[in-house]
Amino acid sequence: MKKSVALMFAAVFAVQCLTAQVAEGIKLLHYEKNKSAKEVLQKNYDANSKDPQAIYWLGQAFLAGNGIEVTKEDVAAAKALYQKGLQELGSDAWLLVGMGHVELREGGDLNSAKQKFEQAITATTETRGKNKGKPNAGILTAIGRANADGDSKMGDPVYGIDKLKQAGAIDLTNPDIYIYMGISYQKMGGENGGEAVKAYTEAIARDPKSALAMFRIGKIYQSQNNVELFEQFFDNAKTADPAFPPVYYALYQYYAEKDVTRAKGYLDQYVQSADKDSRNELYQADYLFRAGKYDESLAKAKELDAAVGLKAVPRLGVVYAYNYLRKGDSLSSKKYIEEFLATAPASEVQASDYKLGVEVLTKFPGNETVASSYIEKALMADTVKANRVALINAAADMFGKAKSYNAQLSWMKKGMELKGDLTEFDHYKLTSSAFAAKAYDQVIEFAKPYMAAHPDKPQPYSFFKRATMASGTDTAAIISNLDYLDSVYAKVDLEKHRKAIFLDEYFKINYYVNLFNEIKKRPDFKITTKGDRSPAVEEFLATCQKAIEVADKMLALYPTAGEENNKFAQDVKATIQKNIDYYSNPGAKGNASGAKTGS
Repeated sequence: MKKSVALMFAAVFAVQCLTAQVAEGIKLLHYEKNKSAKEVLQKNYDANSKDPQAIYWLGQAFLAGNGIEVTKEDVAAAKALYQKGLQELGSDAWLLVGMGHVELREGGDLNSAKQKFEQAITATTETRGKNKGKPNAGILTAIGRANADGDSKMGDPVYGIDKLKQAGAIDLTNPDIYIYMGISYQKMGGENGGEAVKAYTEAIARDPKSALAMFRIGKIYQSQNNVELFEQFFDNAKTADPAFPPVYYALYQYYAEKDVTRAKGYLDQYVQSADKDSRNELYQADYLFRAGKYDESLAKAKELDAAVGLKAVPRLGVVYAYNYLRKGDSLSSKKYIEEFLATAPASEVQASDYKLGVEVLTKFPGNETVASSYIEKALMADTVKANRVALINAAADMFGKAKSYNAQLSWMKKGMELKGDLTEFDHYKLTSSAFAAKAYDQVIEFAKPYMAAHPDKPQPYSFFKRATMASGTDTAAIISNLDYLDSVYAKVDLEKHRKAIFLDEYFKINYYVNLFNEIKKRPDFKITTKGDRSPAVEEFLATCQKAIEVADKMLALYPTAGEENNKFAQDVKATIQKNIDYYSNPGAKGNASGAKTGS
């Protein structure tokens, strides 16, 4: 009897230990300590390889990868584990969910995965008692976890959220339900950030020590550049659990380019709390670079390269590229950043890496197309508007320094369109860049809103006028642009711009005078003895009339007789009028034969 009781207590104790091991493994996965999680969950599996949950959670550790990427080998390991379990235990609900998760990771048929999820729900739905008709909350949560995993193209977050809501109504204590729900909302796009925050807040209500939920709220506010709130939630996460590694790495990344000393403190805390890993040495090399210790950084990178190789730690290539660029070895920098961006897993690549690629490639003429493709990829990697605008502007500046003005202008336009409201400097930069690129039509296009937004500044008028005069030989288009410019001058401040308008009219009247003199030289410029005028003569008179209109505008600008500009306009008008009078009715003057060359 005593022996039976002892065995019973031993069995209960063993189950509690296994449960504790699973809980520890899950926590380690949430803390991105995947190596430790795999070790804990492997021990749990080894102790009871016929326990469906032990199998399921070890498979989840495989599907978590190394914290940076999930390889085909990782997915294959999870698949083999779940298949083995299904062969030995039959269609257990936990293993069906695991296999559905594998299908999502393999990019397989979503409907096939959902069939497995629904089969698992049906198998665990209570058929009697107070919970009759209710699915198992753990299974629903696992389904939600599967659909929360991966990028926005993987799984069905809406389906997952529905299952998680069901789980939350059944299980009133598990915070993980709402963590997976928050992740799913984030997968659906930035516009769902508010719903994600609500979900994480519910997770905190269920577990006031949930550093993961606090951290994820902080990341949402960081994506919105809300420094006060993201630092508040990061601090909350550190207080909830000082051994939560992701928050220290996030703070290191944030301060690495702002306060390198402060960043170093966060890096040290990350290394102390995270799994021991060769990437920690990489982060040390990264810090040394940011501290301006390029030779020490390179030495650390080469040491790690010799120990594990670039394939094991792909971001070593980025550290090499940064250091060589700062040391003036652009060729070596180009080699490493191009190799990294061409071969590294997508999960390893950050938006800043593409920016580095642009910075390096713009030092080598002819690489504008590739550099532009890097910017496109960087914009896909960073959805924060302020970051995207800064990235585009930085790229435009790099193209400008490389004298690739057309590429600079193209990206600058995109940046301005994304930004929306432009400052005076934005207008100037955009218009001057278009002028440098000799894109005169675009200069004229950009100068118009520039004049409207800043009518007191001389630069937009100057750009408009210079681009108009440099735009080509289409004088009609030039005159049309000058007419537009003069109308703006008159509306803004006629007195201030009187002389500028007069000079524009001077150009126009010279054009018309030269034009009608050329018309007079044409062989079809004829007037018969009866006074009939050829089409050329009609064109001549029409041109003279336009010149008269310009002269009248000049006189309106300077109406005072005796003024130099008034006298010029009076003299020109009188000369033109003589031509009009002479050729309008040559028969009346009895001098039709001289009409072709008279003045």
